[in-house]
Amino acid sequence: MATQMIIRLDEKTKERLNRLARMEGKSMSQMVREIIEERLRERDIGAYIDDLWDRIGNKLTSKGVTEAEVKKAIRQSRRSSR
Repeated sequence: MATQMIIRLDEKTKERLNRLARMEGKSMSQMVREIIEERLRERDIGAYIDDLWDRIGNKLTSKGVTEAEVKKAIRQSRRSSR
């Protein structure tokens, strides 16, 4: 469920945002949501790492690599780096 949030912008910023929203055929609220979501994706390293692990896991699964094979590869890698 969406919640309401009030923000304060100087008039020039509001006008620029409104112009950009109109050019893209979006509401100002939609633009603000997209800007915030994009910024969170850029700055939230935890979510980025979780997504990276998901993509790696999916890639390995699609290639038929088993969990046992992954564990074996990790052990071998750790031994060789000592």
